[in-house]
Amino acid sequence: MRSLIAAAAIAAAPFSASAQSVVVTADRMVDVLAGRVVERPVIVITDGRIASVASEATSRPVVPPGATRIDLPGKTILPGLIDMHVHLDSNPRYGGYTGLQFTDQFWTVQGVANARDMLHAGFTTVRNVGSDNYADVAYKQAIDEGLIEGPRIVPAAHSLGATGGHCDQTYLPPSFEAKGKAVGDGPQELRTRVREQRKYGAEVIKVCATGGVFSRNTEPGQQQLSEEELRAIADEAHQWGLKVAAHAHGAAGIKAAIRAGIDTIEHASLIDAEGIRLARERGTWLAMDIFNTEYTQAEGAKNGVLPDNLRKDREIAQIQRDNFRAAHRAGVKMVFATDAGVMPHGTAGGQFRVMTEYGMTAMEAIQSATRNAAQALGREKDVGAIAVGRFGDLIAVDGDPVSDVRQLEDVDVVIKAGKVVKRD
Repeated sequence: MRSLIAAAAIAAAPFSASAQSVVVTADRMVDVLAGRVVERPVIVITDGRIASVASEATSRPVVPPGATRIDLPGKTILPGLIDMHVHLDSNPRYGGYTGLQFTDQFWTVQGVANARDMLHAGFTTVRNVGSDNYADVAYKQAIDEGLIEGPRIVPAAHSLGATGGHCDQTYLPPSFEAKGKAVGDGPQELRTRVREQRKYGAEVIKVCATGGVFSRNTEPGQQQLSEEELRAIADEAHQWGLKVAAHAHGAAGIKAAIRAGIDTIEHASLIDAEGIRLARERGTWLAMDIFNTEYTQAEGAKNGVLPDNLRKDREIAQIQRDNFRAAHRAGVKMVFATDAGVMPHGTAGGQFRVMTEYGMTAMEAIQSATRNAAQALGREKDVGAIAVGRFGDLIAVDGDPVSDVRQLEDVDVVIKAGKVVKRD
């Protein structure tokens, strides 16, 4: 049976004389599709996409004449990482009511630095599951135009939810008449909210099926949309070719979302045995943020997070981690998701450590942020592996992250579409 590397090299298209090519070499490469480490890799990136993948240890790679070289001796290269749950326009330094000291567009502007921090942490693709004022769509457009620096963004725009629920505005008194921009009640109104978000740039739909930790007057375990409403959202989104992510902490809301056909369950903190069984049987992805509680409990009070929100975070933190272990043992499909914005964006790589502490091997944790995430996004032709045809998005670290996954907490080199954007 041919190795993935040999097959990829054979499948490479002939190099065009006018194409812009980059050759990347290193001591090792993590092949996330085969689940192994390759010695002395040679990757050719042409016009931003990977044209060939080979190993000097087993073959004599063909390098196009005049190609730019990026030699990384002593380092291990991996695919650019994917975080499936971020909020680029959030900032954990301002909790509770402290954010009201700023003008509305402050939140969009400060997110530019967050996008850069995610990219420099090694996350070349992120799924932004909910933002105000279509900020994530704006970041994507500005990055694609080369105006600001950041990862590839899959935006959700405004999060859908129920009146008074986690995705509604719950901190202000009635006189403000504050309401979430994508709040809806009943199947038809929520179908309209799906269409509105897609119309203005959403590439995934985010819905809040249960209460949450950082909203006011909601409890994480409380279901807030009916299964009928969730099914209407999923059906409408799928009709338009969009996937759906459901914020769901509580067991009942998780199961309703899975039965409704939603693609990924975010947080899944209080999932029970039946929910784990349903997720496994139906192939639903779990996106469990089991790292950020360390920051919230250490820094939240100082940052203005209200005591009730800190209570909710404490109450579900260990349960969520234990359920992560149970879901992994049961063989549920899982992706890497940090909820960056609850903790500083540049620290997202810290979750790899916690994932291995709660049952995953280092390779499985890496695959959750590469191969698995690309599958869950439906973008396996573009991201998630060092493979012919995909974007030339690579990162490099010292040592071997398969032996020491904490290497991913401090990424040394980031390459996006064949261009070096960070090199320590």
